[in-house]
Amino acid sequence: MKNLTTAPLKDIGGESFRWERYTPLQRMRRFAGMFIVAGILLWTISTIDVFWPWVWTAPAEMQDMIYRMIPPNPRALPEILPALLETINIASVGTLLAIIISLPVAYFGARNVSPNRFTLAIARVIIVSSRSIDTLIWALLFVAILGPGPLAGVVAIAFRSVGFLGKLIGESIEEMDWGPIEALQASGASQGHIINYAIVPQIIPSFWAVAILRWDINIRESTVLGMVGAGGIGMLFQVAIDLFRWNTVSMVLVSIVVVVLFGEVVTGIVRRKII
Repeated sequence: MKNLTTAPLKDIGGESFRWERYTPLQRMRRFAGMFIVAGILLWTISTIDVFWPWVWTAPAEMQDMIYRMIPPNPRALPEILPALLETINIASVGTLLAIIISLPVAYFGARNVSPNRFTLAIARVIIVSSRSIDTLIWALLFVAILGPGPLAGVVAIAFRSVGFLGKLIGESIEEMDWGPIEALQASGASQGHIINYAIVPQIIPSFWAVAILRWDINIRESTVLGMVGAGGIGMLFQVAIDLFRWNTVSMVLVSIVVVVLFGEVVTGIVRRKII
């Protein structure tokens, strides 16, 4: 039996062949690659400090925790609902503030409309800085600056969202049709008229899609801000854990799921109505 990948064509007729997808050299390279990946994975796991006795008892601990969390405590709703409303408000106001800041950042960060390299570089630094730092880290910083409370959460949400909105809206500006802009420039229109009548109409659908998506993300992220003192339902969640009120913990989790589903429904309706 000859290998179909290596046998000459003149020897193929009248003989049986065994088809192989890879040549021996290709198989050796694949095995070497797998061996290297496995070695890197083992080295990565070895660098993680894991207390294995806790890992082995984790299933029993999880079963005990679920037993303590059932049923959820509905009598905690009077203190949960105001915290949930505050969480939604933090996400909404933070998103609105981020939209206001991100629009000029997106304009100056778009390569095809930015006035010069300096404004382009400044806008890109703002976008990268915002996206590089997680919301919880922003929240920790602003809790230290502004003190504990929802204001720190609003500013943290806004600072995190500016990079997301600025990058995606800026990319929409870079991908727009340049024909209407050239037509207005040829007629002597001012920069303001070009923005209003050529740029804005083309990026409006992308703008609403990105803004709604970011609001949806911010609702999820604002549920944990309270765990670092930035207001919202997270603070109540952390207190319930510290006091071993597991029925209240489960009620908070159920409420968070309901709020996230509510956000999904609202964003879906708004997206269908506007876009």
